[in-house]
Amino acid sequence: MSILTILEFPDERLRKKAAPVIEVDAKIKRLIDDMFETMYRAKGVGLAATQVNVHLRVIVIDVSEEKNAPLCFINPEIITASGSKEAEEGCLSVPGFYENVKRSEEITVKALNKNGQPF
Repeated sequence: MSILTILEFPDERLRKKAAPVIEVDAKIKRLIDDMFETMYRAKGVGLAATQVNVHLRVIVIDVSEEKNAPLCFINPEIITASGSKEAEEGCLSVPGFYENVKRSEEITVKALNKNGQPF
């Protein structure tokens, strides 16, 4: 696995729209592994492919305390959202900056996993 370079604000590449993943192949699986390695090394809880200058719809997260519950979302789509809550968040592309952000309390997401299976 490789550690990828995380783009930092105000890098314009962070504004580029991510394209859908057409095929979950070995290259995408390697990207996902590298993104997890990069996110863990940076002590983050989430990372989008755009943040590592790969403009595809791939997101990895792990919000567990032990960092043993990795989740991968390929071509994610929010199906439903409800409730509202506010919590402090940071971003690996804006190091050292934290702000309270309002988010939906619950969401339903449709995506593909690392093996290209829908969930």
